[in-house]
Amino acid sequence: MAAPQARVAPAGLVRWLLAPLLVLASPTPGLAAGGGAVLVDPGATTGQHFHPKGQAASATTIQLWQQQQTSLPFEDKRDFEEAKRGFIAAPSFRQIKRADGGVAWDMASYDWLLSGKEFKSIHPSLQRQALLNMAYGLYEVVPGKIYQVRGFDLANISFIKGDRGWIVFDPLTSQETARAALDFINQQLGARPVTAVVYSHSHGDHFGGVRGVVDEADVLSGKVPVLAPIGFMTHAISENVYAGNAMNRRLFYHYGVLLPRSPFGHVDQSIGKNVASGTSGLIAPTRIISKPIEELTLDGVTMVFQNTPGTEAPAEMNTWFPQYKAFWAAENITGTIHNIYTLRGALIRDPLEWSKQINEALYRFGGQADVMFASHSWPRFGNGRIQEVMRAQRDTYAHLNNNVLYYANKGVTINEIQNVYKLPASLHKQWAAHSYHGSEGHNSRGVINRYLGYWDGNPTTLIPLSPKDSAPLYVEMMGGAKPILAKGRQLIMAGDYLLATEILDKLVYAQPGNQQAKDLLAEAFEQIGYSKESPSLRNSFLAAALELRSGIPSGATPKSAGPDVIRAMGTNLWIDFLAIRLDPTKTAGKHFKMNLSTPDNGERYVLELNNDALTNIKGFTAADADLSVTLNRSDLETLMMGAATFDQLVKSGKIKWVGNRKAIDLLQTMLVQFSPDFEIMPGTKAAPTLPGVVPSPPPESSHPFEQKPLANSVGG
Repeated sequence: MAAPQARVAPAGLVRWLLAPLLVLASPTPGLAAGGGAVLVDPGATTGQHFHPKGQAASATTIQLWQQQQTSLPFEDKRDFEEAKRGFIAAPSFRQIKRADGGVAWDMASYDWLLSGKEFKSIHPSLQRQALLNMAYGLYEVVPGKIYQVRGFDLANISFIKGDRGWIVFDPLTSQETARAALDFINQQLGARPVTAVVYSHSHGDHFGGVRGVVDEADVLSGKVPVLAPIGFMTHAISENVYAGNAMNRRLFYHYGVLLPRSPFGHVDQSIGKNVASGTSGLIAPTRIISKPIEELTLDGVTMVFQNTPGTEAPAEMNTWFPQYKAFWAAENITGTIHNIYTLRGALIRDPLEWSKQINEALYRFGGQADVMFASHSWPRFGNGRIQEVMRAQRDTYAHLNNNVLYYANKGVTINEIQNVYKLPASLHKQWAAHSYHGSEGHNSRGVINRYLGYWDGNPTTLIPLSPKDSAPLYVEMMGGAKPILAKGRQLIMAGDYLLATEILDKLVYAQPGNQQAKDLLAEAFEQIGYSKESPSLRNSFLAAALELRSGIPSGATPKSAGPDVIRAMGTNLWIDFLAIRLDPTKTAGKHFKMNLSTPDNGERYVLELNNDALTNIKGFTAADADLSVTLNRSDLETLMMGAATFDQLVKSGKIKWVGNRKAIDLLQTMLVQFSPDFEIMPGTKAAPTLPGVVPSPPPESSHPFEQKPLANSVGG
């Protein structure tokens, strides 16, 4: 069947829509580091799969692709018109380097998307979104006043022209990409100093590059204020600590950071291409926006801030520029419906509150706005268009919350809702209501989990066996591996991929060394991934397929924390995480009570190991402590960063202790360092690796008290 005309833009249309935005370049084979050292597929445009066991889109997948094309409003090209509007210039470079010579960002690794080809292994809606995110360069949002540099990182960096210099909104993930963006706008429009920095919210791609645009000395002196919403410092750190290692491992799936950039691999991240892998930092804000609505004038620019806690981030704020009739939507309104449940791991968000905050913005600012821009995606122009997009996103979050709870109150469970909940047709026909970063399936399950938890009410699932324990029984009852493999192949040939995964997953858990079973499960996962509109889902299925075939790959994943983030971490969080790191095989029968004092910031803690649990309380000193340790918080930070050991600090006189040192020695022997190389799919850690990908190295040795990097919160 012939593909409908002008669905995914052909080559001529691609160039017409995007020529002002792009500098075309040939894909570069080898390793690229935009979001991790991943393979850039040299055969991306030729239909050659990057993996020797990889499959092209099947007949069933192609048929589904054709159905997806006909059901979506491809005739609506307004997003492309808005994405190219205001284009000023694209840089001559396609890569941004780190100081060590490595690549922090590689836009050229996605240039195969500009070939104009329709890839049947990519959902047509996702390919459309991926084209829109190829915007690269400097854009004017409000003539002479507001500019954005796009395509230098996962997020956009925005520049507001003040009386004396630039007010920078959201300085990206890494200092390399942020500095490149600042240098580029100064080159194009004339050099101006940075007079203020605004963090819209507490995710790493919105503050991590701050050292690329401002000197900390200027911030500390008060010369350059740094603004953030209430709760910013707490949430920028705390969200990413306790389960940080597990979050970073799951990031491999959610963001596909180690998948090759290919029609058969990583295509896009919906809110941007990928995550920069440069140097992240953090300079603490000097001005907190604490009121629900707060007005402030900086460098001649009046800004009205709307705090929106409990939306895309626990600390987030929108901004209204009354002088320019411009509304900054932070990450609350972008070119996608976002995550309610984030697959990398995060607390479940509140879609109802999110909808209400968009409604607040709509009624307070939306009726006056001539332009709406955000920290991701592209601006919207004209008041009618702005209100259309705001209402579409408001209604999508509200419908998700309300309709899922409607079904829940009629008995639909967390294990059924993803097959029941559907977006209404009126919203499905609007691009702004599509769940690229999220997905209707996993977000609907997230809503039920938020209100009712993970249990579906069936006692069988209340205390389930672990998959590796239940799988052998399933395999035995199905007659062993041979009939399961035969039925699995039959289901895959029929295009019944989910049914195939249901039985093949059991076989893989029962027989982790059965490569034939893993390869067949990977084949089903791959076809499912090809048909997903959400890159979060696509990446997850394709990353699992890669690991089943070749084992867990390794590479330079996006850096999630540097010294700045460790310094910003509260002592209480560090102690809490020490308690999580205790090896339970070493704690039985052990007891101690310890005082910790940091006189330079006036903090005191009591730590107790009792009943195999390490607890702490702030603001107290125990008279009967086994050991009392005193050191300045500034010296504790060297311990937290692994720059010095406890004994080195004692020897240098920076630690004073009184009592029995056995308590601290005992604690050090009990601590483990987590490594993000654990198996998600069984039988993948010891499997052979993909040619060209280095096997995972053993975990680095470190000082016992060192705080390893936090979870990576980029992109929400």
